Amino acid sequence: MAKPKKKLTAAQRAAKKQLKKDFMTVFMNGKQVRVRRPPTIDGMEPEEFIRHNADPIWLRQHGYWEILHERGVEEQETRAQTPTPGRLKPS
Repeated sequence: MAKPKKKLTAAQRAAKKQLKKDFMTVFMNGKQVRVRRPPTIDGMEPEEFIRHNADPIWLRQHGYWEILHERGVEEQETRAQTPTPGRLKPS
């Protein structure tokens, strides 16, 4: 007959939960391998979080020039698309 399963202690359950939080299982060369999860902030990658939440001063201080440039291009595009009030469009 099969041996009955032992219940995990509280410490073992906590350790298992921590391992699941820190690692994920992927397949490499046909085998299951545990690898560290990529770091996230509120479920987003750090680069994406910075892109959405950082202000221009912080971006300049830390050298994120690409993001500043992208924001500048987006801002110019929105300015070009929205008509300014009080001006008439040429017919």
